[in-house]
Amino acid sequence: MDTITIVIPFSPYPYNKSSGKNIYGDEYSTGKYINEYFSVSIKNNLVAIGCDIYAYIKDLDNSSRRQDNIVSGCASFCDSGGAKGSLLYDSSNASYSASSTYCTGNHGCCLSAFSRMPRILFASIQTMNTEKTSWTSSNCTYLLVVEKGIAESEFTQLLGKCKKDDYYNVGQAVNWVIGNVSCDKATRTPKYACGKNSRCVDDTTRPTEGYRCNCSPGYQGNPYLPNGCQDIKECASQQGKHSYPNDARCINTPGSFLCDPNDVKLMLTIQLFLVCLWLCKRLQKREEKKAKQKFFKRNGGLLLRQRIPFSEESSGGSLLKLFFKEELEKATDNFNESRILGKGGASTVYKGMLSDGSILAVKKSNKMDEDQIEQFINEILILSQINHRYIVKVLGCCLEIDVPLLVYEYISNGTLSSHIHRNRSHNSDPTVSKPSTIILSWDHRLRIAAEVAGAISYMHSCASTPILHRDIKSSNILLDDAFRAVVFEFGLSRLLSVDKTHLTTLVGGTFGYMDPQYFRSGQLNDKCDVYAFGVVLAELLTSQRVVSSNIIEDPGLVKRFTLLLKQNLIFEILDTEIIKDLEDEKVILAVAKLAKRCLNYNALHREGQA
Repeated sequence: MDTITIVIPFSPYPYNKSSGKNIYGDEYSTGKYINEYFSVSIKNNLVAIGCDIYAYIKDLDNSSRRQDNIVSGCASFCDSGGAKGSLLYDSSNASYSASSTYCTGNHGCCLSAFSRMPRILFASIQTMNTEKTSWTSSNCTYLLVVEKGIAESEFTQLLGKCKKDDYYNVGQAVNWVIGNVSCDKATRTPKYACGKNSRCVDDTTRPTEGYRCNCSPGYQGNPYLPNGCQDIKECASQQGKHSYPNDARCINTPGSFLCDPNDVKLMLTIQLFLVCLWLCKRLQKREEKKAKQKFFKRNGGLLLRQRIPFSEESSGGSLLKLFFKEELEKATDNFNESRILGKGGASTVYKGMLSDGSILAVKKSNKMDEDQIEQFINEILILSQINHRYIVKVLGCCLEIDVPLLVYEYISNGTLSSHIHRNRSHNSDPTVSKPSTIILSWDHRLRIAAEVAGAISYMHSCASTPILHRDIKSSNILLDDAFRAVVFEFGLSRLLSVDKTHLTTLVGGTFGYMDPQYFRSGQLNDKCDVYAFGVVLAELLTSQRVVSSNIIEDPGLVKRFTLLLKQNLIFEILDTEIIKDLEDEKVILAVAKLAKRCLNYNALHREGQA
C-alpha cells in the first residue's frame, strides 16, 4: 500500500564520440522528490545502457550526517569488436539486438539495486576512457530507474538506439504519503485519513514529513476507509490452524485469537486471575481516593471551602481553582529539578505549563508539619482577599496530596534581590533557574520603591481586613517583564482586626529585616512592615546585602547606612552605578532620609505608612 507504479519517460543522453564526454555534462537529473506527495522508492533498480560507462545515484541530504551517500551504482562495458552474449553489435547498421537473458555489465547493460531510499536524489552517468574505447561505436547512453521485476528485454533493446528527441517509457515505483504533516499533528485534525482499527505511520524519507495508514495487527483491508480494516479470522485460516494443538479449540478475538485447551481447570484459573486483577485495580483506586480525601481534610480543605469560593473547572475569573494532583504533576514534569524557579528554607517554587499553554508558578513545601499547614492555610486565606496590581495573584491550590501546593501567576524576571545583588549571590545551586539580571537604574529603583510602598499601604489601609505581611524583603519582591514590583510570600502574614493596634505572636520573619522592638516584645503591628521597607530602601540605594556573612563582626547594613547618613557621608555607601549619571542629588538624599525615618528604632517615630 505504500508504493504505486507510474510510467516515466526517459530520454537518451548523447556524448561526443571523439572525447567520450557527455554533451550536456555528467549530471543526469536531480531533485528532492517527484512532487510534494511522491518520492522514488527503494523497490527500483538503477539501469545503465551504453558502452564503457559508469552510472551512480547518490543522496544529497546531509541532515542525517550519513557517510554512505552513494545509494546505487554500476559499470557497463562493451567489446569493441562486438559483444558476444545477450547484446550483439551489427556493424552494417550500427545497432544492437537484444535478448532477455541477463544484464550483468559485460554486454552494454548493467543493473544495480538501491541500498536505501534517497531523500534528495542526484544521478550521474560518465564515460570511462578505456583502452578499447568501445564507446566510440555508440551514439549515447541511457540511465533508467526501473521498477524491480520488469523484464530485461524491455530495456536492453535500447543500446545504440539514440536520437536526440527519443523517449523511452518505463514503469517506476514511487512512494506516496498523505499531506505534509506528522502523525502527531494529523491525528488532531478533522481531515485525518486513517479509519477504524488502523494505525498511523510517519514517513521519514522526506524533509516535508507526511504519513500513511496501516491496518492494526490482526486486521486487514483498506485502512483509508472508515471501516476498511476488518478482523482477520485466524481460526478459519490455515495459519491459525497450525498455531494451536489438534486437541485445542481456537477462539477468535478482535485483532487476535485464543487457544482453548478444553481444560475446565485452566479456564477457571484464568477467570479467577482476571477477577483478582479487577479487584486489585478496584481496591487500588479506592485506596487512592481515600488517601486524597484524607490529605484534603488534613490540608484544611474543609475549612478553606467554607471560607473561600472555589471552582473545579477553570482557573479564570475571580474564583480560585482546586487543581488536581495529576494536573500539576504533568505541568511541572513531576516536579523536575529543571523546572525550579527558586528555593527557600521552607518551600520550593516550580515553573509549570498547563495543557492549554498557560504558564504558572507552583509552590511546594519542602516538609509538612502542623506549622507548615497553618502557614499554607493562612497564606491562601489572605491572598484570596487581595486584588492589587503590585501583589501576586493566587490562582488556586491542590489539597489532595501529602504536601499541599499553592499555584500563583508566573512572574518572569525573578526577585529584586537577584538584580541588586546580581554578582554577590550566595545561591550556587545549579538546579535553580536564574533569570538574566540587569543593572537597575535609579529610575527603576525609585519606581520599584514606590510600587512596594503602594502594596504595603494597600495591605495596611485598603484591604477589607488589614494585613501585616511580616516578611517584607528584597527576595520576596518579584519583578515582572516590565520590571514592575510584585510582593509575594504571605505564609507569615497575619490579619489585624480594625479594633486592634497590634497582635502578640511568636516572633517570625527574616533576620536583618525584622523590627528590633517586635523581636524583643513579640508585638506585631504595621510599623514592623515599615521597618522592613526601610531596609529594602537601603538595599536599593547601596546594592549591599543586609548581612554580610563573609565580613567578621559586620554591624549590618542598617547600622552602617544610618551612621554614614548621620555623618553626612551617605555617598560613600551608595551604589556608584546609580549616582554617576544622576543630575539631582537631592532626590537620593530625600529617599535616604525617608529610609532613615522608616528605620527609626522607636516605632512611634517611624512613618505611619510606607
